[in-house]
Amino acid sequence: MILVTGGAGFIGSNFILDWCNLSDEQIINIDKLTYAGNLMNLSSITQSDQYKFYKVDISNNELILEILKKHKPRAVINFAAESHVDRSIHGPRDFVNTNIMGTFELLEAVHSYWTNLHDSKKGEFKFMHISTDEVYGSLLKQDPSFTETNQYKPNSPYSATKAASDHLVRAFHKTYQLPVIISNCSNNYGPYQFPEKLIPLTINNILKDKKIPVYGSGLQIRDWLYVNDHCDALRVILKEGKIGETYNIGGLNEKANIDVISMICSKMDKQISANKESSSKNLITYVQDRAGHDKRYSVDISKISKSLNWQPKESFESGIDKTIKWYLDNQYWVDSVMTGDYIEWMKKNYSKIS
Repeated sequence: MILVTGGAGFIGSNFILDWCNLSDEQIINIDKLTYAGNLMNLSSITQSDQYKFYKVDISNNELILEILKKHKPRAVINFAAESHVDRSIHGPRDFVNTNIMGTFELLEAVHSYWTNLHDSKKGEFKFMHISTDEVYGSLLKQDPSFTETNQYKPNSPYSATKAASDHLVRAFHKTYQLPVIISNCSNNYGPYQFPEKLIPLTINNILKDKKIPVYGSGLQIRDWLYVNDHCDALRVILKEGKIGETYNIGGLNEKANIDVISMICSKMDKQISANKESSSKNLITYVQDRAGHDKRYSVDISKISKSLNWQPKESFESGIDKTIKWYLDNQYWVDSVMTGDYIEWMKKNYSKIS
C-alpha cells in the first residue's frame, strides 16, 4: 500500500488513476480539497476497493499519523502544494502555510511513523517529495539546462516556499535518516489541469471566444512535460530511485509561451472551425508582465535517463493533441471546477481584458 497527499489535484489525481490502471496495489489519497482539488477527477475509481480517500490537511499532524499507523503504507508520495505563481504573488501566506508548514508537519508525522516500524519495514519505506524546477530560478537563453546540482535561486513566493520544503525534506534525511527522494519537474500539462494554468486557460478561452492573456512579450520559455510522462517517471523513481537523491524530470520540449498559445490556436481552429468566423489568434491579448517573471526553464534529465533508464514518451505535439481532445470531450469537468472562488479571482486579475 502507498499513500499520496494532494491526490485530488492535477498531477496527484493523474498519478492515482495511472497507478490504479497499472497496479493492483492499494492507494490512499489525502487531500484537504482546496479550489484546485476535485474528487471528480477520481470518480472512475471512487467505488474501488483499491482506493481510499481521506479529507485531511497535511498540517494535521495527529490525524496524518493516525492514518499512517492504521494503513501502514510502504511509501508516502507528497504532491500536496499550492502551486500557482500568480496566486503566490497576490497572496503568499497560503503558500507559506501549505508548502512550508504543511510539509514540516507531514514530515513530523511520517518520521514518527517510520521510527516505530519494524527494521524490515523501515528498510523498504520511502518518502517521495514532488517539487518543481522553479526552485532553481531563471535561465538565459544560452545557459545550460538545470541539473540536480544547480544552486537554488527561487524568484517567486511559490518557488521560494517549494525550495524551503525541499530543504526541509533533505534535512530530515540528513538529520534523522528518514529515507527520502526529491523530484523536481518541469511545467506539466494534460487532463484535469485547473483552468488557471496557461494551456487549459488558452483552450477554454478559445471555446468561449474570450481574450487569451499573454504576459509581457510572451517569449518566456518553459520545458513542457506531459503529465502521464511525469507519472511514469515517478513510478520508476519509487521502484528504483536511490534514497537521498534528487531527480530532475523534464519533457525535452522547450517552447516560448506565445508559441504554445499559437499552436493551440491553430489546432483548435481545425477542431471547431465550423463555429469560428476568424482565427483564434485574434483573441491573443498582451498584458502587463508578471512581477519577477522567470525568462526560461530548461531541465537536464541526464541523471534519471542514465541511472533509471527513463525518457519521456510524448512529443509536445502528441501531448497537446491529447490534451486538447480531453478538454473538448470533458467540458462538463471544466464548467464544474470554475466555481465562484475561481471566477472572482479571474475577474480581479484579468478584469482589463474580460
